[in-house]
Amino acid sequence: MTRVSFDYLRQRAEGASCVAQAWAELPEPLAPARRQALLDQLTRRLKSGEAVLIAHYYTDGDLQDLALASGGCVSDSLEMARFGRDHPAQTLIVAGVRFMGETAKILSPGKRVLMPDLDATCSLDLGCPAEDFARFCDEHPDRQVVVYANTSAAVKARADWMVTSSCALPIVRHLKDAGHKILWAPDKHLGRYIADETGADMLLWQGACIVHDEFKGVELELLKREHPDAMVLVHPESPEAVVALADVVGSTSRLLKAVVEGTAQTYIVATDNGLMHRMRQLAPGKTLIEAPTAGSSATCKSCAHCPWMAMNSLQGVLQCLDHGRGEIHLEEDVRAKALGCIERMLEFTARAGVTSSAGSAGFVPKIGAA
Repeated sequence: MTRVSFDYLRQRAEGASCVAQAWAELPEPLAPARRQALLDQLTRRLKSGEAVLIAHYYTDGDLQDLALASGGCVSDSLEMARFGRDHPAQTLIVAGVRFMGETAKILSPGKRVLMPDLDATCSLDLGCPAEDFARFCDEHPDRQVVVYANTSAAVKARADWMVTSSCALPIVRHLKDAGHKILWAPDKHLGRYIADETGADMLLWQGACIVHDEFKGVELELLKREHPDAMVLVHPESPEAVVALADVVGSTSRLLKAVVEGTAQTYIVATDNGLMHRMRQLAPGKTLIEAPTAGSSATCKSCAHCPWMAMNSLQGVLQCLDHGRGEIHLEEDVRAKALGCIERMLEFTARAGVTSSAGSAGFVPKIGAA
């Protein structure tokens, strides 16, 4: 294991923010023969029905391929939880970061939810501690509390609504039209984007994703000049200057769909570079260019890849199967309260038709959640 430290933004309850530090332990790479043997072994065991593997787009390509080859799922965080809820397997192995495992457990309380590494976390989750967030909410009782999926179960338990990047705009627009003011957490960039698009009165928690926060508007503009025919795809967790240069702004699945269905030959992509694996598989004839960060020098903390996503490994999946590694446990009162804000979102999206053309499950064929 390689231990690496990372800085992230954390906001205190009174509204002030500070830089805190966390760490990630990255697994050592496997020798080619060991890697292939492990892939073969895990594929056989998962196909047997022992468990189902549900992987996020930002995890290692081997994990994504293993999930698909064994009857599992590669998708966004909410669709991962939906897939696990609807799959007959009683053991879910969630390859991602901790809030994703918690969300799966919230929706599937009777199932065993395991993770390759329980210490794999998220800077947005870390930067929004439940106790501080509760005090922040107490200070603004007149606001509807809307939280992004990238938060702990305890934070969701305090929220009125949970949203994902694919449904945040229509939900916030609905709340604004109903006359509500909003308390938003945790991502400040996504919150600002939604506020600009909807005109809603939004009080923003000052969190940020250490991956998307690093994309640079000036460097992106220079890169666009080098590739004038390229389409620019940006996740809305990115800074305002980066979003302003985008041709498409949207969730990971929305960006993937843009590459697969787009007519451009070249795409500049501003999101975690783990998504490039699936993009290359589904659009092999197209050219993909990573949007610029500060690079491996300067102040770069992640260089466009989440260090905690990188903690997931084939070895970790084997430990889940062999020893029940990384089981998610939630107190029932927290789980039940968190379920409320998720169900409210699901009911709204179903009622408002905020789904893909593939139907109510929210899947685009061969792509995943829209």
